[in-house]
Amino acid sequence: MTRVDELFDLRYGHSLELNRLTRAQAPNGVNFVSRAMKNNGVTARVESALIPGEAGELTVALSGNGILSTFVQPEPFVTGYHVMILRPLNSDMVLTEKLWWARCILANRYRYSYGRQANRSLASLELPNFVPDWALHTVVPDVLHMEESVTPPTEISPVTEWGRYRLGELFEIRRGKYIPKIDQRPGLTPVVTSSSFKNGVSKYLDIEPIFPAGSISVARNGSIGEAYFQPVPFFASDDAHIFIPNAEIDRFASLFVCAVIRMEQFRYGYGRKWSLERMNDTWIALPTSASGSPDWHAMSSFMQGLPYSSAI
Repeated sequence: MTRVDELFDLRYGHSLELNRLTRAQAPNGVNFVSRAMKNNGVTARVESALIPGEAGELTVALSGNGILSTFVQPEPFVTGYHVMILRPLNSDMVLTEKLWWARCILANRYRYSYGRQANRSLASLELPNFVPDWALHTVVPDVLHMEESVTPPTEISPVTEWGRYRLGELFEIRRGKYIPKIDQRPGLTPVVTSSSFKNGVSKYLDIEPIFPAGSISVARNGSIGEAYFQPVPFFASDDAHIFIPNAEIDRFASLFVCAVIRMEQFRYGYGRKWSLERMNDTWIALPTSASGSPDWHAMSSFMQGLPYSSAI
């Protein structure tokens, strides 16, 4: 195993209080990184005369609900309290490596609970000995410049003018399959479950995919109603139902449908599952074409016009 301090030089952040700082609008000022779990830890843009952390350095939350939330900062930044800054000892460390180590640090969160901080133990946390090839060769979108290249969203008809469609008419809905624990061996096939994280994929197993790329997975149990577009062939557990389109639908229109399906979540919960029969009989509203069928083109154009859609 490799220790954190064998990979990074650790130093405490700026320990600033946001309520004492002057807010700034981009491109002025610098990012303020707190212990937040989302948005790369950035909670504001502020003015500061302090020497900021450098782009490419990592920030780690040392306490709070987001303890060990670790992010690679793409721009100069300052930090709030209980945030550590990590500078790679290897100046040639590439972004994909940094993202891998950030994820490995986060995976140690279970070691901490309320009242136990990571300020003394972060340096000695043990990480894997190497970065796997798949992580090294992952393509990371340039999120800083995505929004600049996106055209405004295409106008879409008001919701009151949308048509109503039964899910069972738009999709062939199938149930996933149960895999006994004894038959589960690590592999390369994504396995979709009822998780609300990582596009519903909870593990990768040595098993043949049973559903095609381009399908939509919907959790029937657990995180009921979580819907995700699946870009590659996959396996699904019996906690998920798979929607295979009856028409040609691109990924952007499929993501639009995912958002609409999630609007049905409030109808279900513990004790009331979203069964296969109920899913087939569920009606949703979608933009309508002149022929009366769903306007897949309008949905796709709308989604492609949203900020950061070029990452899809």
